[in-house]
Amino acid sequence: MISDKVQKQYTPTIGIECHVQLKTKTKLFSAAGNDAREALPNTLISHIDLGMPGALPVLNEKAVELGMRAAFALNTKPQKLSTFDRKHYFYPDLPTGYQITQFYNPIIKGGHVIVNVDGKEIKVNIHEAHLEADAGKSIHPTGKDYSLIDLNRVGTPLLEIVSEPDMHSALEAKAYAKELYLLMRYAEVSDANLFYGNMRFDVNVSISTDTNKLGTRSETKNLNSFKSVEKAVEYEVKRQIELLEKGQTVIQETRGWDDAKQKTFSQRGKEEAHDYRYMPDPDIPPIELTDSVIASTQSSMPKLPNELRDKLQSLGLSNSATETLIEEMPAGKFVIGLLDKGFNNIDVKRIANWLTSEVQARVTSAQLTWENAKLEPASLMLLAQMVSKNEISSTGAKVVLGELVTNGGDALKIAESKNLLQVSNEDELTKIVEKVLAENPKAAADIKAGEMKAIGFMVGQIMKASQGKANPSLTQTLIKKLLQSK
Repeated sequence: MISDKVQKQYTPTIGIECHVQLKTKTKLFSAAGNDAREALPNTLISHIDLGMPGALPVLNEKAVELGMRAAFALNTKPQKLSTFDRKHYFYPDLPTGYQITQFYNPIIKGGHVIVNVDGKEIKVNIHEAHLEADAGKSIHPTGKDYSLIDLNRVGTPLLEIVSEPDMHSALEAKAYAKELYLLMRYAEVSDANLFYGNMRFDVNVSISTDTNKLGTRSETKNLNSFKSVEKAVEYEVKRQIELLEKGQTVIQETRGWDDAKQKTFSQRGKEEAHDYRYMPDPDIPPIELTDSVIASTQSSMPKLPNELRDKLQSLGLSNSATETLIEEMPAGKFVIGLLDKGFNNIDVKRIANWLTSEVQARVTSAQLTWENAKLEPASLMLLAQMVSKNEISSTGAKVVLGELVTNGGDALKIAESKNLLQVSNEDELTKIVEKVLAENPKAAADIKAGEMKAIGFMVGQIMKASQGKANPSLTQTLIKKLLQSK
């Protein structure tokens, strides 16, 4: 067990390489389909993916466009000139014997991502991001002495985003991974579905007692959740400190992550660039982007998370509610849409809080999904306005809300059908208040004498007499008004 004192002597340094599957219909260099989620093994392949003799790759123009969008999302511009190279290695799931990537001239150089960790802004610089074709998938059946190969993923268009080693804690690494995920989704670069491996994180970790010098790093590959990024960093920092404290050395290697055991394990020695024998790909011409194409792509960019955060926080929402809306993209876009239409901020804030509490709870419990929730601006706005006008209580509104988001409909009609409308007519409510005051003379006298506890009792009796329909605020006003006149 490492003491806190020993751990503080070491500075962790973390860099992350993230593979983002681009949102295209077809693969990077062939016309085979790019959505392998429900496909049978080896059904989405072509002669180009298999590297058959004479097969020539043709670059997918949409992938280049998405690469440009990613550049703007990463606070930089795409390179006007980028080229493709061959990265040679020999795995059973790589039929060509090389991967097509961008080693010498990537489509993105520089950029940065800003993340917030415990109220502190951290800037993570981007070294580069390059387009590349994915390899296939090796499947190792449990208890069997053979492996299976699924080549559906071969040729899938990826953007590999390589950060600088600017992170120094597991929380910073997790925050960066999550922000990168949000950026790629909002920029419409990728579906970024972590379950299906649309984003995979390779985490490089080193430790050193000298803040000016990096230690020997390990690379833990193919992490597919923010939690696993955080836990893998924590484990590697602890493992490497333990090795150094025992007088042993950290080996530069590639490691895997065992989610069940919450630990990394050694896979192989880490290759260097010269091991791959990079060479320019002779079959793929350079990508040359004009100023007009770059400008056109930039002008079509949607709003990104930080811009939306500023808008949502202008409503006075908590940081937690704001982040929930940003992470749950349909909900966040819905609230932003209401703001853009000029609706009253108070009503929009009320709807935002409903979405991040009652509706979020239903989504979490699998009673609903954000995709099939009936988020209808007119219906939800009418309900919010009914609360503002004291036509329905906040409790009653939540009952109506449940019906609205599940089945849709008219908020007023639903409230009427469920007998939830409040009595806000002063004349009608005055009769009820007078009757209840007469039936409770002691409580009335206590209120008149300044006993505030008694007013709660009296409001409760009036709510009971009105079958829960009395407007509480108006009820209190009338109690005080009638008692003062006596």
